[in-house]
Amino acid sequence: MIYAFIRKYRFQFRVEKMCAVMGVSRSGYYKWVNRKPSDQEKLRKKRMKRIQHHFYAFKRRYGSDKIAAKLREEGDVVAPKTVANLMKEMGLRSCTVKKYKATTNSNHNQPVYENVLNRGFKVQAPNKVWVTDITYIATLQGWVYLASVMDLYSRKIVGWALGERMTKELVLEAFDKACERQKPAAGLIHHSDRGSQYASAEYRERLTKNNMIGSMSRKGNCYDNACIEAFHSVIKKELIYQTKFRTRKQAYDAIYEYIELEYNRIRIHSTISYLTPHACEKKYYEQLQGA
Repeated sequence: MIYAFIRKYRFQFRVEKMCAVMGVSRSGYYKWVNRKPSDQEKLRKKRMKRIQHHFYAFKRRYGSDKIAAKLREEGDVVAPKTVANLMKEMGLRSCTVKKYKATTNSNHNQPVYENVLNRGFKVQAPNKVWVTDITYIATLQGWVYLASVMDLYSRKIVGWALGERMTKELVLEAFDKACERQKPAAGLIHHSDRGSQYASAEYRERLTKNNMIGSMSRKGNCYDNACIEAFHSVIKKELIYQTKFRTRKQAYDAIYEYIELEYNRIRIHSTISYLTPHACEKKYYEQLQGA
């Protein structure tokens, strides 16, 4: 629009000169400038302000889908595409995900479980299916490895451990924390890739001791364990790639805050109706008690 163009460049060029070149009157331009904003313009301005708020409140981690969900919570029913267009206009872009890279070694002679889960990612209750994996994190002191255990119903990280080496002790620590925290009943399906840590005799014995059903992905197929892979992509996108950790302790402190405070309790998740994992689990048990 001509008037909008003139207003944009009014500090670089004289308004009178631009009006003459564009073939519009100065009075018409100033009438447009001083007009009262329409209800639609007021809504647009308010919406842009709330989009900026949520974008920076969640540390540039939310894209248009999640911000649209937060606006709906506030009573502003808006399509994600509309939010995406406004974000683009304001130059707001969430951090990106890097390509998946395998970390565990499946080239070993230890026994493996069948793929019992078989991508059955839709679960009806908490503590029926857990998925687990390892990822790596760089610090100036050297690499550290994060082993995570996720409850597939709520997407909650129920157990995790950080260590300097990618060992069976690391994954056992994460597993034991998950058991202590959740106290699952017998029959839980425990799914992992075919990494030697998960195929070790000690880990398999721990599953048997807790009356769990072991399940493993097909060799070299990361999609069979897509949910926990997605979590590791998210934590890298939203935290690890945004931070240069000087020490392993600094990495531990940041990961603790991210998982226990932000991911489990604040960050909404599209696959669980834009609830947080904590809220999703809590809602299930509240509905169970009310039934």
